[in-house]
Amino acid sequence: MISDQTRTVLTATLPAVEGALDDITPRFYNRMFAAHPELLNDLFNRTNQKIGTQPKVLAGSIAAFARLQLHPDVAQQRMIIDRIAHKHTSLGVLADQYPIVHEHLFAAIVDVLGAAVTPEVAAAWDELYWEMAHVLIGRENELYDEAGVVPGDVWRQVQVVARTQVAPDAVSFTVAATDGSALPSFTPGQYISIQVPLADGAHQIRQYSLTGAPGDPSWRFSVKLDGEVSTYLHEQTFEGDELHVSTPFGDLSLPDGDAPILLASAGIGCTPVIGLLHHLVQVGDNRRVTVLHADRSRSRQPHRGELADLVGRLPHAHLEQWYENGVDAGDGTRVGTMNLDEITIDPETVALLCGPVGFLSSVRGSLLDKQVPEDRIHYETFGPELVRVGGRG
Repeated sequence: MISDQTRTVLTATLPAVEGALDDITPRFYNRMFAAHPELLNDLFNRTNQKIGTQPKVLAGSIAAFARLQLHPDVAQQRMIIDRIAHKHTSLGVLADQYPIVHEHLFAAIVDVLGAAVTPEVAAAWDELYWEMAHVLIGRENELYDEAGVVPGDVWRQVQVVARTQVAPDAVSFTVAATDGSALPSFTPGQYISIQVPLADGAHQIRQYSLTGAPGDPSWRFSVKLDGEVSTYLHEQTFEGDELHVSTPFGDLSLPDGDAPILLASAGIGCTPVIGLLHHLVQVGDNRRVTVLHADRSRSRQPHRGELADLVGRLPHAHLEQWYENGVDAGDGTRVGTMNLDEITIDPETVALLCGPVGFLSSVRGSLLDKQVPEDRIHYETFGPELVRVGGRG
């Protein structure tokens, strides 16, 4: 809990810090990667650094956390902390990496804001950072403990036992333990990190949702051809090859109770939905389930047949799909981008969404318009997440 004095200083200085984030974040990352190049090569997403989206994640997270100290919202704070903590644990982040971020972030703030960073201002933002770090480290240690691993020790070798083309530009991999034992179970909707060696010596990491059912002795995930790691997996990974993968993490999970469920996805964002549906089928769930999916075209839709089959095996499930390119085939198939105007949604629905940021923002806005409470809307995004606090942004 930050002090009242710090809260007063944050109130006065947060607008200036937020206004300078576009200048602060590049300086921060440039400084940190110059001092610790291994972090860029072996931990952070190099592609997102180049296009400028990754810097917005950390900066946006800190700004969001600061605002939640000024206008407390326990549920929103928990959501932000949980999402970051799950991503960190899937990467094996450790407590001793937080001082590195602190050193270079605060040096960048001083570089940009100069004399405005008085000792009082520096102390307030320092307190905020370590409060956020303390909460994150605590949550990350809880997640490590729940997964039964030593903090940071999340990696294992697995072997590819099957490779299947699930779309023209998407491949499904099934991996098993190298010693023949069963891989750990997971919660439906979770993902694993995969680290691959690249030609320049870097070891880049990406996350991929698990599409099988919990309790399966092997893990299954799908990869769209997009980016350094995905290209490596498409072009260089086949049956018999080994992969370096993490323990499953991720906070997109099915709710308890009997409220209606809505699962909405776009493109390869269907993968956590596939995993969630496998679980619903496995346990014989009787809840009302609405499944919405948007894609470029039917011919390029990953897991198209599997999605329809799983929905068909649930007693109270319904599937609606939108294609940007194609013809209206009727029977729940439309042309264009996803539009919920004609979709009936009970305000008690719990919604789980997965897809690009623009898609998530649009669907979330439509659900709010249909009186679905914000705390009943949960999401997973592929790529860097742009943290939002309140409002309709």
